[in-house]
Amino acid sequence: MAEASSESHGLRGLAALFLRLGSTAFGGPAAHIALMEDEVVRRRGWLTKEEFLDLLGATQLIPGPNSTELAIHIGYRRGGWPGLLIAGTCFIFPAACLTAAIAWGYVRFGRLPQMAAVLYGVKPVIIAVVAQALWRLGKSALKSRSLVALAVAATALSLAGLNELLILFGAGAASMAMRGGRGRESGTPFCAAPFAAAIAGAPAAGAIAPAAIGLWPLFLFFLKVGSVLFGSGYVLFAFLRADLVERWHWLTEDQLLDAIAVGQMTPGPVFTTATFIGYVLGGGAGAVLATVGIFLPAFVFVAVSGPLVPRLRRSPLAGAFLDGVIVGSMALMALVTVDLARGAVVDIVTIGLSLVSAVLLFRYRVNSAWLVLGGAAAGLASFFLSKGVGE
Repeated sequence: MAEASSESHGLRGLAALFLRLGSTAFGGPAAHIALMEDEVVRRRGWLTKEEFLDLLGATQLIPGPNSTELAIHIGYRRGGWPGLLIAGTCFIFPAACLTAAIAWGYVRFGRLPQMAAVLYGVKPVIIAVVAQALWRLGKSALKSRSLVALAVAATALSLAGLNELLILFGAGAASMAMRGGRGRESGTPFCAAPFAAAIAGAPAAGAIAPAAIGLWPLFLFFLKVGSVLFGSGYVLFAFLRADLVERWHWLTEDQLLDAIAVGQMTPGPVFTTATFIGYVLGGGAGAVLATVGIFLPAFVFVAVSGPLVPRLRRSPLAGAFLDGVIVGSMALMALVTVDLARGAVVDIVTIGLSLVSAVLLFRYRVNSAWLVLGGAAAGLASFFLSKGVGE
């Protein structure tokens, strides 16, 4: 009885945390990962840094939204199969509801609400949050000179334009080669099986090509996207543009750009872009089916690969592969942060917000959620002050 009560309490904690993150986690996957690390490693102690990094590395090797898959992994590790469903659903649900509400207004009034002022204050705070997470996780991930060299190489290759997935698998393979042949027989099958299965499913899924708008074709299209998409939100944009705009003419170019903008400016997963598109094309039912379609594969892939992650770490060769993937992930995350900083820290106000946030995080360990809310308030205050001065 006591054990059941403890499990229920743990699931309630999972639900509360990921509902809050799904409602307040602005900034895209890198920011979401930083916020999750702050909550589940530093504040709650649910995972060690090493365990968190292992899960982060595993998400990089399967298709789908990385930060959502990380939430699902954390839920599984914390609460088993119920935790898997609760953490993922609670992270997605607030963002999907907000995106659907914006889509309703967009369809009714023909334009997007103005959120630029909020993002103006939130983005520089997010840069500080991500920088703190990179600093803490990097100290655990870069545990040898060879791994530091791999991180430098991954950064250089990414700057040269090499595909993200090739960088990750290349870093894993290089790490295995440096470790040598130890544990080859026990490690390789565990490392390759779930991820090879995910990639092998891509050609078959790509064969789905609905010609007319309908709820079932809409669901199948987003199921395909969630099943085969690796990479960032820019890759998602390319997928959506190729089919929805150019091939089937379901959306105009402007509508797709608006959908991408909504996914970027709302908290929670960027993939809720699908919710917006689903509503525009099929109303409320379309929004639900598009959302379920694009996120469902993430639950399946994590359910398959999640139980294998501890076994990967126990195998010397598979563990070396995972170390390499983690280092590659950290390099990619650092580059994303630099790109975000270029667009977020643009004047004296945003420089001040970023520096103050960094001091509060590194020196005083203030909860990042309060800093995000404070950044939003500062952005709104700056907007109204500038408007008042202009008048």
